[in-house]
Formats: sequence, structure tokens, C-alpha cells
Amino acid sequence: MIKFRTRLLAALLSLLILVFASLGFLLVHLFHTSYDEKLESRIKKEAGFIAGLSDTDHLQSPEQGERLQKASRELDSAVSLIDTKGQVLFHFGGRPDRSVIKKAVQSVDSGEGVRINPDDDSRFSFAQPLQKGGKLYGYILIDSPVDPDAGINQKIWILLGVSLGTAFLIIAGLGARITSQYTTPIESATQVAIELAKGNYNARTFNEDETMLSQSINMLAQNLQDMTRAQEMQRDRLQTVIENIDSGLILIDGKGYIHLVNRAYQKQFHVQADQLLYHFYHEVLEHEEIINLIEEIFMTETKVRKMFHLPIRIERRYFEVDGVPIIGMNDEWKGIVLVFHDMTERKQLEEMRKDFVANVSHELKTPITSIKGFTETLLDGAMNERETLQQFLSIILKESGRLQTLIQDLLDLSKIEQQNFTLNIQDCEIGEILTEIEMLLKNKAEERGIALKLEKPEEPAIASGDPHRLKQIFLNLVNNALTYTPEAGSVTISAEVLEDAVQVKVKDTGIGIKKAEIPRIFERFYRIDKDRSRNSGGTGLGLAIVKHLVEAHHGEIDVESEQGKGTVFTVRLKRAPH
Repeated sequence: MIKFRTRLLAALLSLLILVFASLGFLLVHLFHTSYDEKLESRIKKEAGFIAGLSDTDHLQSPEQGERLQKASRELDSAVSLIDTKGQVLFHFGGRPDRSVIKKAVQSVDSGEGVRINPDDDSRFSFAQPLQKGGKLYGYILIDSPVDPDAGINQKIWILLGVSLGTAFLIIAGLGARITSQYTTPIESATQVAIELAKGNYNARTFNEDETMLSQSINMLAQNLQDMTRAQEMQRDRLQTVIENIDSGLILIDGKGYIHLVNRAYQKQFHVQADQLLYHFYHEVLEHEEIINLIEEIFMTETKVRKMFHLPIRIERRYFEVDGVPIIGMNDEWKGIVLVFHDMTERKQLEEMRKDFVANVSHELKTPITSIKGFTETLLDGAMNERETLQQFLSIILKESGRLQTLIQDLLDLSKIEQQNFTLNIQDCEIGEILTEIEMLLKNKAEERGIALKLEKPEEPAIASGDPHRLKQIFLNLVNNALTYTPEAGSVTISAEVLEDAVQVKVKDTGIGIKKAEIPRIFERFYRIDKDRSRNSGGTGLGLAIVKHLVEAHHGEIDVESEQGKGTVFTVRLKRAPH
């Protein structure tokens, strides 16, 4: 892009060259015109003078010839004497052409001389009639070359060239000065404006002479920079608040596209921001209840608050959702903000307060009732029968063990949920732990006619964890799998070493779990098959303990199940550093 100063100088120089060229052509034209006028005036006078010296009575006399010859020599022109019939009587300096003579005879009608060839710029031919007493005796023909001094033309153009060069230098100097003083600040201001348009608010103009334009541009840049800093600070504050509040937040525009998802929402629903951002809410939100809430706000344009119990992976969580319409200036519809308050812990505490006594009472009632009933029967006389006594005491021992297990599980769960609960973290070889569990439960599997298989990786599966608690996790999972697997089924324990984790799967071919029940299996006292669980001595707290222990190890547990085909529990633990 040609700079402004270059364009300005080019325009000035072009104008200068045009002016000097026009002036040169004008001067040359004026010179030629003046030369022609002077030449014509001189030859007229010379022709009249020669005619006055001519003797009309003796046109062919030697004296006449001498006079004409002398005049030709003095005037440096061709001089000829022609009679009225066109015959050349005398000629000096060159014989005239017949065409010129003919034109001279035809052109002279009066006593005035006339130029014969006005269109010929190379020669000047002039015919002067010789008259006396009104009678025409002949013609004096003067032929002179038109030879304006070519040196004059050259001098004119040299003078104009020198003047043009001088003017060029002067204008170049003045132009450089002017452009430096006036156009440089403009160019600098233009460049700064371009940078400001790009978002570079640090751009400034720096000139020796601070013009009003430069000052204004710099002030504008400073104001824009201050405004941008203030907006960035406000944006950072707002972003910090949004990203660090405990409640999930979604911003949906007026067309239904998601424009903001904070960190809390991603954590609550186990999603990534790029899965939701700039997508239509109906296409990416999984829960029908939330979609219906959004549609309600779109239709009513009023604030809505509702409580939902939503399935999130393998659990169900309570959310209090506030939906607020965003109304701009002039009641312009902008969109919706949804705020998700996770009320799960509060709800769980409320339900725990309500259900704990009932659940514990219910779980304790059966063994205590059995113990009491059989004890009363023995006291009523059944103890005298040895066989009956032994049978009843065995039942009392079994129910006491069940009661002890329930109390121990309650104590373990209470201990795990305490804030000061700590783990004895060390490097654990998962294969060895699984081998111990296989040995412990092998007899139980054989008694139930279930094939218990262990698949260990070839390389050591070293995880960071508490070996006692890890053993408790896998013992509970395998024991559950054996409990809910019918005879002739199989339970497979497999371990796999991933890039940054150790993954353990417990797969059975048991009764399976309904999809609707999967989120609830980690709740306290929840049983899929209550009769089967109680008959096996289960307390309903095993999976709750497993979940809390896995979370304490900062691991993950997933469940995949199909009713009637079996269940797979997957536990991922952090791999020990190499």
C-alpha cells in the first residue's frame, strides 16, 4: 500500500511536470508565432524597398540586375524579377519553381504584396507587384527559408528543464518537510487506529511535535485500555465467582443454545463443557425433567423453582433447580439461567434421620426376636431335650453373629463417614489381595456350585491404597456376586493395568439388576432381593461401605448390569508411582 506522503509527492511532481511541459509548449509556440510575424514584416519591407529601387521602364537593364543581385546578397534571400507573363527576367540565389511563379502571378490582384505559400513552414515566398501609375510591369519574388534558430528551442527546453529540476528539489525538500510535519502524525495515528481495531490497546503515537490528532488518539487508546482492564477485571471476578460456587450453572440463550457451563455443573453431572457448549439444549441434556423445566420457563417467562431426584450414573441425587428468565432492555428476551443446588446430602441426612431408626429397628428386630423366641422356648422346657437344645442354640448363635455383623458394619460405615477417617496408604499388589479373597471364598463357591475364577495380569498390578480396606472392598463385591448368582453360575475376578490406574472387575452370571435400581444399590439397607440377602446373612450395608471406601481412595466404581444375565462391578484405583 502506497503511503499517503508518497501519493502526495507524486501528485505534486506530476502537477509540476505538467505545468512546465505546458509552459514549454506555450513558449515555443509564442516564439514561432513572433518569429513568423517579424519575418513577414521584414520581408514585406524588403520587398517594398527592392520594388522602390526597381526601374519599371528598364526591367531588363544590367543595372537592374546588379541592383537585384546586391539586394539578394545583402538580404541573404533568393530574389527574382518576373514580368507580367511569368517570365523570369532575373534570379539571384536560386531559380524559383514554376508553381511558385504561377501562384505569384495568380495571387497578386492588387498593389499589395502577398505570401504565396502560407501553409509551407519551411519556406517563406513573398511576391511584390511592380506598379507605376496604376500599371503592372512585373513582380519581385523573394524566397527566404524559414529557419528559426533551433538553438533557441533547445535553450528554452534546457532552461525549462533546469527550472523543473530546481523546482523539483525545492518541492521535494518542502514536501518532505511538510509531510514530515503533517502527514507523519496522520500515518502514525492511522497505524495506531488499526492496532486499536485489532484489540491492541497498548498502541500509542510518538511524535516530536505532539499534534492535537496524536494527543486525541493517545487519549482514546488510554481510555480504551482502562475500559478494557476494568471489563477484564469485572469479567475475571464474575468468572471466578461462577466457576467456584458450589452450585451448577447453565446459561441458555434466547434460541435455546447453551453458552455457559460452570465447573460445578460438570462435576455434578460428570460431563465436559465441550459436550454442551453451543449445542441446542434439547439435544445434549439427558434428563427429561430439566428439559421440561426449560420449556416451561420459555413459555411462561417467569422464575421457576423445582426439586428433582435425578439418576447420575450409578446413583440418584437430589437437585433444587432455580430457572430464571433473562429479560433485557425494552423487555427483550435474552435467555435462561439455570442454577442447580445439590441437595443430596441434606436429603440423605433428612431421610437418614427418618429411616435410620426404622431400618435399624427392622434389621435388629429379626435376630433379636429369634433369640428371644428360642430362649423363651428353651426356658419353657425345651432345653431338657438335648437335640432341640442344640438346634436352638445353633440358631441363637447364628442370629447373634448376624447381629454382631450388622453392628460392626454400622460402626465401620460410621467410622468411614467421619472427617478424620484416614487410610494407611502404601503400595499394594492387587493380584495378591485378589488371590487371598479367592482362597477365602473358594469353599463358599464350591458349596453353592459356582465357578470362581481369578484372572491376574502378567505384570504386577501395584496400586496406592490401604491393603486392609482394599481387601474389604473386593471381599464385599465377590461375596455379593456369590450371593446373587444361582447354582452352576460363575463369578470372574479380573485385574488389568492401565496407563495411570489399576482396574478390577467382578463379573457374575447372577440375577442382574434392573436399570431403575442401579442408582440405589449403594444406599444403606437397600437390597435387590431382600429374602436372598437376609438368608445369606447380609446387612444391606456392604455396597454402601464399598462406595465410601473407593471414594476415600480417590477411585471410581461403576456398575453394568442386565437383568437375568448378570452384573459387572468395575473398580479403578490410582496406580502407584513407578
